Amino acid sequence: MQASPKQANPLGIAGLYLTQPARLLHTYSWSNLRPDLLAGLTLAVVLLPQAIAFALIADLPPRMGLYTAVVGAFVGALWGASHQMLTGPTNTLSLLVFATLSDVARTDAEFIVGAGMVAVMVGLFQLVMGLARLGIVVNYVSHSVVVGFSTGAGLLIGINQLAPLLGLPAPAGGLLSRLVQMAGSLDQMHLPTALIGVGAIVVVVVARRISARLPEALLAVALGTAAVFALDLGADGVRTIGNLPSNLPPLAPLPLFDIDLIARLSTGALAIGAIGLVQTSAISRSFASRTGQRLDSNQEFVGQGLANIAVGLFSGYPAAGSFSLSAVNFGAGARSPFAAIFAAIIVLVAMILLAPLGAHVPTAALSGILMVVAYRLLDFREIRRILGGNRSDSVIMAATLLGTLFLKLEFAVLLGILLSFAAYIRHTSLPRVYFVLPDEQFRHFVPAGDEGPCPQMGVLEIHGDLYFGAVHHVEEIVQDHVDAHPDERYLLIRMHSVNQIDFSGIHTLENILRLYRERGGDVYFVRVHEPVREVMDVTGFSEALGASQFLDDDSAISHLFYRVLDPAVCIYECPFRAFRECQNLPKHEFPQELPTEVALPAGVLELITPRALYGALRREDGPLPLVIDVREPSEYRRGHIPQATLRPLVDFAGEDADVPADGSFVLVCRTGRRSRRAAAMLHERGHTRIGILDGGMLAWESAGLLEAVDLFGHGTQGDYYGAQRADA
Repeated sequence: MQASPKQANPLGIAGLYLTQPARLLHTYSWSNLRPDLLAGLTLAVVLLPQAIAFALIADLPPRMGLYTAVVGAFVGALWGASHQMLTGPTNTLSLLVFATLSDVARTDAEFIVGAGMVAVMVGLFQLVMGLARLGIVVNYVSHSVVVGFSTGAGLLIGINQLAPLLGLPAPAGGLLSRLVQMAGSLDQMHLPTALIGVGAIVVVVVARRISARLPEALLAVALGTAAVFALDLGADGVRTIGNLPSNLPPLAPLPLFDIDLIARLSTGALAIGAIGLVQTSAISRSFASRTGQRLDSNQEFVGQGLANIAVGLFSGYPAAGSFSLSAVNFGAGARSPFAAIFAAIIVLVAMILLAPLGAHVPTAALSGILMVVAYRLLDFREIRRILGGNRSDSVIMAATLLGTLFLKLEFAVLLGILLSFAAYIRHTSLPRVYFVLPDEQFRHFVPAGDEGPCPQMGVLEIHGDLYFGAVHHVEEIVQDHVDAHPDERYLLIRMHSVNQIDFSGIHTLENILRLYRERGGDVYFVRVHEPVREVMDVTGFSEALGASQFLDDDSAISHLFYRVLDPAVCIYECPFRAFRECQNLPKHEFPQELPTEVALPAGVLELITPRALYGALRREDGPLPLVIDVREPSEYRRGHIPQATLRPLVDFAGEDADVPADGSFVLVCRTGRRSRRAAAMLHERGHTRIGILDGGMLAWESAGLLEAVDLFGHGTQGDYYGAQRADA
């Protein structure tokens, strides 16, 4: 047998993930070179101005945005999994970095060092997640967290960019405080700055409407830069970003072993790492669904981790997958990760060649670009869909949104993630458990309503696994049902949607079994999966229940109806026809209440076996016992003891039962229950010796004894005697 790549790799799983660049180079098709180069060039044109703009969100020098774009795109493409995704600075992570560092760093130098440290910490966290093969974890973070945070981030970015867009004094304090300060300082607006900022917004919007392929951000920056240079607006007070770096990304002097700094940055780094992975996974899955690529989430985690470590070490700040840039890459025809690699190289070359132009790039133009980016983060359609859907999704989105606006951003992200896990735990701890009945065509089971339940048996469906977190909910549902239906004694549990069960689940089933058996009933199961049955067997539950309690799904209702349920209840007490088997039963109003359990004094009842009754009916000397069949005429006609006289149970309600006073008679029904009921009524009228057929007609049939069929429906007249004998 040929070994798989994971088995064949001598370095194990970690080596498999870390040697991704070698596989990428080995499998690269040179036919993709031209489309990848063209896509990389298009991507670089958009990436260059956005990298500078996103650095401003984080309140970091523009050069750090460029370093992050170059290193993040290069390393993320080599070690990542997605063919179309680009790793680089993003608006949401930039905002998180700013929030994380605001309470830690006091000077610009500390801010820059802190950004690099956070990137390395985020990278280590993501790398460990990938090497530990925990890529599936992001599936448990609700999409509502991303929508809520993106919406809040969009609002915050827009509010934060208002001051540089209009040339207002920088506000301080919380969200509401900043809004009040900016509203009060509108009279100080710098007109040239505002014109450039608003003009950049107009250029971006118009360019997008003309063609989605136009480099809207680059056009806005180019026109703003040209205006500053031509009109010498820098001398008039228009702020510019200053000179751009003209060198390769340098190694950053990071205090990698400063435990105190690591502790202060840890909460923010965890939030940034988590939201970065969620955002990246969502983007990579989105494009993979369009291209048919099979993604390895763990490989993507490794790629993100290594990219962030490299970004931090080479003077950048945390990066993640960018949806807008990845969309540009995909739209430009990228076929492999080399498109992102080419984009990183082109940005690096442009950065070195165009460095002097930075002195004329107005920050207001970048703020205008960011205002449009912030607006596009507000996905109103997705918000409406979430609000119109599941309540827990709406709560998670709203909580994350409000937390983003009014709490520290890292806490807002962690709050949303914790709420996602709480919603998941609640969902799995509250499996869908409901009582069902057949539909009108008796083809499928549907949730039972308040009307028409079977008074003897409930049918329970459990959709979900029976583990320690879910069993309390199941017990509560069953107990509530028992309290609402005190006369119901039997329970059929449909287990087709239960794939796993633990010891707590077994205890719950034992409690349910005990509850019904104490009521004189029992519990039955259908469609128990093999793994669940194995746990039932090894824990002794199957033995305590009894092998006969596991029924075939197709015949379970018929078996219970004809061999377990009391037909007297169906005929005389229940006005409903819940099951297919009920449809042909007559329905009578019994003049008095039928007791569920019949307890007679010792010596009153004489249980007669089918063999003993058969022998008594065949003897030639002495009087023959009178056999009284207390079933319904339709049952009697289908088969009865040849010498039996039909007298339905309802007849025993009369004052004159017309039975021998000396007790020389035997009561017969299907299972013995109706015979006991008739015996109880006869005992109330003074009969002290009453015989009944033990096990009823079911026992008689099992013994293979003679039965008669009434062809003409006249009771004992016109009987046809069928030879159904075991010893004929």
